[in-house]
Amino acid sequence: MKALKYIVSAVAMLPLSISAQNTGEGSTSAYNFLDITPSAHIYGLGGINITTVDDDINSIGQNPALLGPEFDFQIGFNYMRYIGGSNFTGLTTGGRATDRSGWAATVQYFGYGEMKETDAGGNILGSFSPKDIAIGGMYSHDITDRLRGGIAIRMLYSSYAEYSAMALATDLGLNYYDSERDLSLSLVVANLGGQVKRFTDRYDRLPVDIRLGWSKSFANLPIRFSVTAWNLTKWKLPYYDAGDGSAGSVMTLKDSFSSNLFRHLVFAADFIPSDRFNIGIGYNYKTRTDMSTYSRSFLSGFSIGAGLKVSNFKLGIAYAQPHTGASTFMLNISTNLYDFRN
Repeated sequence: MKALKYIVSAVAMLPLSISAQNTGEGSTSAYNFLDITPSAHIYGLGGINITTVDDDINSIGQNPALLGPEFDFQIGFNYMRYIGGSNFTGLTTGGRATDRSGWAATVQYFGYGEMKETDAGGNILGSFSPKDIAIGGMYSHDITDRLRGGIAIRMLYSSYAEYSAMALATDLGLNYYDSERDLSLSLVVANLGGQVKRFTDRYDRLPVDIRLGWSKSFANLPIRFSVTAWNLTKWKLPYYDAGDGSAGSVMTLKDSFSSNLFRHLVFAADFIPSDRFNIGIGYNYKTRTDMSTYSRSFLSGFSIGAGLKVSNFKLGIAYAQPHTGASTFMLNISTNLYDFRN
């Protein structure tokens, strides 16, 4: 049991910069990978965004209500080079169910590289390659001309050394989109469900979350602004500030109203001069403060991404540096297979 605890904790540290949980009661170190977006566009906008309407099928991962019949016969590939030799990759495809509904299927692989396996006493037992796999389907339907609802169901498989587990996770989403005003509003209840097969007798909870989002452009400016609120199932998200990191510095607990408020918010701006090019920047205060006990860089909490449509393909890239020793890079490619009929 102790060995499993150390293994799960080590693996959970890898996606810390995106989805680290607070150390308060009820927190969990399992299934943090569910918050890692498969979209370079979304990753460039802070990693959490449920309102950005895009013609890239990779962007529907955090809100099934962004799926629709307009993604008919589209396919998207995503790859991320992450911290500690981790490599994440996946494939998403979608289609038209009716004129007012759409479907999608997705598979995501999270490989964390090779790690040393130790026992509770620190003795090296060998090495292992932990991984998480998520296989899922989505369905959406237009409730009105501007309101759409969606559901996503994913089967999760985790393998850490000799331990394995399975779980089911469900996302429910709503999106209101006014194309004339370029206004998008969303509500998502994420990661409902639980374990079907446990690692051991201990039950690991999924990171259930409620999220609200707003995106809008103004006047004739080709810039879309977004604010996303997440971790809304709990108000208090305290963290420890390590100060300047020197030997004499004292860690200070941060739990003020303003600190808790901003750790719930992700801010983003997306420059879209044409329908073939975009460049976005995001700021995730929780990511920055989660890194306060590590070698945080000036760029911690910031991310940047860009998208370009070339011929029948849409390409996306994104970059972030959670701390000085780690740079993360994401790549997307998507296309509509109907474009190749001729």
